[in-house]
Amino acid sequence: MLKLINAMPPTNVYVVGAQCTGKTTLVNALECSFEPTPDVSPPAIVKEVARSVLKIHNFTALDITSSPDRCLALQNLILDAQRDAERHALQDDQWIISDRSGLDPIVYARRYIGHGAAEAMMASAAWRELRSRMSTSLIVVCEAGADWLVDDGVRLMPQDRDDWVDFHREFCQVLEQVGLHYEVIPCAIAGIDERTAFVWSRWRAAAQRDNHGPMLEANGCS
Repeated sequence: MLKLINAMPPTNVYVVGAQCTGKTTLVNALECSFEPTPDVSPPAIVKEVARSVLKIHNFTALDITSSPDRCLALQNLILDAQRDAERHALQDDQWIISDRSGLDPIVYARRYIGHGAAEAMMASAAWRELRSRMSTSLIVVCEAGADWLVDDGVRLMPQDRDDWVDFHREFCQVLEQVGLHYEVIPCAIAGIDERTAFVWSRWRAAAQRDNHGPMLEANGCS
């Protein structure tokens, strides 16, 4: 488990990246490995909002590639849903670990519609709010290229491994474009314990660098 000592407000964590790179598994492991103290509550977990948006508004993954108008409408709905989910999670002064981010729908818009659509989304009030929060958070990009690419029947799948890896590069490019610092978990780090340790070590470094987060003691995950 992970214990916090001399705790100050913790740094938020965003886990982002291309499809099927282990983001949700990692978020679940981070939640498991956190041990609260009397002074620091557990993080609020912001679960992936895209799936609920698809269901509520009757979209499918194929809408992303078949219709630019429906793709843009979907990505804007996801952006707004991410903003609302973060607001709700943070209303009790909690900190968050977020499965995806406001950046994700912008990357999808850029990839499947074009740079103009992505830039229009980046001009929105929703993105300005989300970007401001991300700028003081730890952003972790899960690298594509591992052996676990599996179609779950819901998400849009890459055409092949090259397309998958290219999607990862696009995430990094957009993060750099909007001026957000990020850390990449190499796909070669496959074990969940090692991936979790990677994130917590970067989280500790970010907290110490920014002088506003907790000191940590790591005891493994149970």
